[in-house]
Order: sequence, then C-alpha cells, then structure tokens
Amino acid sequence: MTATVPAIDISPFLTGDPEGKRAVARAFAAAAERIGFVVVSGHGVPRELWDCLVQSSFAFFDRPDAEKACFHPAGPAKQRGYHGVATRALGATLGQSAPKDLRESYFLGPLDDHRAAFAEIPDAATAYAPNILPETAPDFAAALTEYYRAMERLSADLLRIFAVALEMPEDHFAPLIGRHFSILSAHHYPALAEPPMPGQLRAGAHTDYGAMTILSMTDAAGGLEVAREGGWVPVRPGPGDLVVNLGDMMQRWTNDRWVSTMHRVVTPETLGDTASRRLSVGYFMHPDFDARIDCLPSCTGDGAKYPPISAGGHIRAKIEASHAA
Repeated sequence: MTATVPAIDISPFLTGDPEGKRAVARAFAAAAERIGFVVVSGHGVPRELWDCLVQSSFAFFDRPDAEKACFHPAGPAKQRGYHGVATRALGATLGQSAPKDLRESYFLGPLDDHRAAFAEIPDAATAYAPNILPETAPDFAAALTEYYRAMERLSADLLRIFAVALEMPEDHFAPLIGRHFSILSAHHYPALAEPPMPGQLRAGAHTDYGAMTILSMTDAAGGLEVAREGGWVPVRPGPGDLVVNLGDMMQRWTNDRWVSTMHRVVTPETLGDTASRRLSVGYFMHPDFDARIDCLPSCTGDGAKYPPISAGGHIRAKIEASHAA
C-alpha cells in the first residue's frame, strides 16, 4: 500500500457513531483536497460478490471476439455493451494524440428506466439508453447487474460522507441522485502478445468527468498510477479494498477545493507475462441528468469560479471539448 494515497476505513461512518462519522469525514476532506484519491475499506460490499464478478468477467472476455462483438452498441449510446481491444483512447480526452488503449471493456448504464422523466430533454436520451446484456453469458450479466446495485448503494453512502466533509447537511446530495445516469465498466487488460506502440498504455492518462469513481481491481503487473508531484504513484489496494477518486464534476461543485487528479494504467514490463492479466471495474457516479452543479455554500470563498450547469450539461461539455481539441 502506498503511503501517498490515503487509506480510510469508512465503517465508523456507516455504523452511525457520531465521533466516528466526524473522523471519517475529516480524513476524506484532507485526502480530497490533497490528492483526490482514497483507498477505502469497511465499505460493506461482500467479497464474494467481487469474486463472482471476476470469475464471470474473465470467462466472458475469453470468448471469441466475434461472439463478444455481437454485444457492441449500434446507436449513439456508446457506453453500453462490449468494446474491443484498442478501440478507445482515454488519452485523447485531454486533446492529445494518443494510441488506442490496450484493454477491452463491457459497459452497463442505469438499471432503472428513467427515460420518461427526461423525455423533453433530447440530450438525455443516450444517458438513459437501454442496456445491452450478454444473453449468452447469463452469469456475467447477473454479476454485472448485482455489482451495479452494490455500487449504487455505496455511492449514496459516500456522498453522505462527502456532504459532512464539506460542512453540508448529510443528506445534501440525496435529492440529486434518484435518477442518476451512472456507468459501470468492466475492463479486461490481457497480457501483451506483442510490444506496445510508443506511448501506448493500458489506459491513457486522463481525469474522470463525473462526481466520483469507485474502482475494484485484481492485483497484477501493469496497474493504476496517479499523477503526483511531477511523477506517477502506483495504487495497489489490499484484498477487498476499493479505490475512490473524485471526478471533474466534484472539483467544479467544490469550486476547486477538492481535486480531480490525472491517472493512468501502465503496460507491464514483460511481454507475454500471463500473470499481468488483470481486471478493473469502475463505477462512474453521475447524479440526475438535470441536477444543478453549482458552487456549494461552504466552498464559495472569494466567489464561485464556475457558473451553474446541469450534470448532463457538464458531461456533454467535457465530451465536446475533448472532441474539439
């Protein structure tokens, strides 16, 4: 465990102990202001749920590419279903020319159908598009769905911690997440079969767009690194631990008081090292599409740096900026 990424046991907050809640909130506030990454334990997500997802994910990604490609999205909602190896480049989201990432992915969006609530907002259609579940891999589909629900519950708990850490009422964010458009993504990083291109990574350097990301990962060579003081710090959570990082939306919400930090997934040093195969599952928490992202009262300081914007508008602006750069 690296000492530069704080580790926090959140169980005292979840059990409701007043002093424990304050201590957890203080620790989160310090980490959010300094690095924007935390290794979290005591979160209550059953280990067997993760083990089931790992097993079924590897089994799915081992299937023939032609079969997996049947679950690739055909419409404008790109964060659904299967995406093959080297088809996306996270480094390009910063406006940089970057090789495609050496990973394949499966995306799941909101499980509840909120399309009717946003029928008059055309931009919301892709955010609430139906999911593409792999019917030929029912164990994988079931594990993805169950894990999504677990992350849904945990993100609500984490937002309660965030609110207290930001000197706001504990339930401040609760009215803003009833129709969230969060994304769950399972990323498979296969062992390298051939040398990567110059500068090619498993996932290029980027920041996340949303409010927060909850990461689960297997331990293998070529993993997550966080930008820190001109260099890169590896993040290796212990068994059962989760990694929580802030996204650009939360940085905007807090008037830059909390930070959204650059991170990447590096390639393993040894070609063909089968032990370097790894799985990472990220839950990208986005509040309701029409949630107002405005400077929190406790973060105004000398004045708000950003005008109010909807959560959907924020994500759209980030995507458009990355495409225009």
